[in-house]
Amino acid sequence: MSNQEKKYLRFPLYRRVQHWVMVTSFITLGFTGLIQKFNQAAFSEFLFRVLGGVEPTRIIHRVSAIVLALVTIAHLGDFLYNWYVKRGRLLMLPDKDDLTNAWGLFLHNLGIRKESPKQGFFTFEEKFEYWALIWGTVLMGVTGFILWNPLLANKILPASWIPAAKAAHGLEAILAVAAVAVWHSYHVLIKHFNKSMYTGYMSHEEMEHFHPKTLEEPAEEPLDPNTPQFKRRKKVFGVVYSILAVGMLAALTFLVFTEDTALATRPPVEEMEGVEAYSPLAPTAIPTYAVPADIADLGASWNGGIGDYLTETCGMCHNAGRGVGGLDMTSYQGVLEGGDSGPAVRPGAGGISPVVLWAQREDHLLQLDDEFVAALREWIDAGAIEN
Repeated sequence: MSNQEKKYLRFPLYRRVQHWVMVTSFITLGFTGLIQKFNQAAFSEFLFRVLGGVEPTRIIHRVSAIVLALVTIAHLGDFLYNWYVKRGRLLMLPDKDDLTNAWGLFLHNLGIRKESPKQGFFTFEEKFEYWALIWGTVLMGVTGFILWNPLLANKILPASWIPAAKAAHGLEAILAVAAVAVWHSYHVLIKHFNKSMYTGYMSHEEMEHFHPKTLEEPAEEPLDPNTPQFKRRKKVFGVVYSILAVGMLAALTFLVFTEDTALATRPPVEEMEGVEAYSPLAPTAIPTYAVPADIADLGASWNGGIGDYLTETCGMCHNAGRGVGGLDMTSYQGVLEGGDSGPAVRPGAGGISPVVLWAQREDHLLQLDDEFVAALREWIDAGAIEN
């Protein structure tokens, strides 16, 4: 057989099956995930109607995530078997030649170097894509299950991890879809239609062009499966991987069924006829308060008496010298500037001014009389004037 007629096995059937199952789950995840992220877009609303609503879309998204997790577990077994039992070379591991090849291809594309660098069985572009997929799968898996089980995640992790997981999950989804749509599609469909993931084989001409270094290296000799060493390693692999696979499947099952915290969407009301809504005939009255005559003698301004009372009662702890909480209650400017928690007085808003709220708290060192609180609120509501 001539070299031109030779075919080189690149992807055996079980790896092609892994690839296409992963591709199917990836496309489904990207499709159903992005329309949830951009749910206000007209295109997303149309697709929600096609899929039957948000709930069916969520179910499809989660089923696809489970499929991707199962493919990952299977791929781990494939890697361990090839590395430990068959003693196969770890061709996907990056090495120093990948940096040299990347720089050489960069110079070749600029026209500085005439020849393209010779690459091995996997090019540096393919290795980059592979490890980007591994990283993305781990990140999307972790953040996805945090969002799937927020109550459980909140018991183990700080609460801030949940919004962080949501942001990372959405941004990584955009990055992954863009990388596949632009980078991967260009290299395997546009630049050169690579049929090896369909047929499993590459022609001699394709190998010479894309993987010439492989043809220069001696072919890897397969190990005899009948040797005692091979059989022993196979038994060890069977025990170790079985334990790992059962553990990962148990963890996956637990995370899938441990909780259901997604809010169900309420179906739209088709007919508004006959729907009664309660509406009060008159608005609810705003509560009022009365200031006794003796308290009113304090005046309606800071210098007219309010300041003297606050200095006498609150100034023991909140003054220019001690200033508990960074607050000085012995001066008009100090009250307005406030302390560590902000202004003590909000002119025109007595009901929410901290000086009023603190005075009524049970854990506060000093509680003001109700009558004075009423006078204080009246002063603040009137604008908290100084003179």
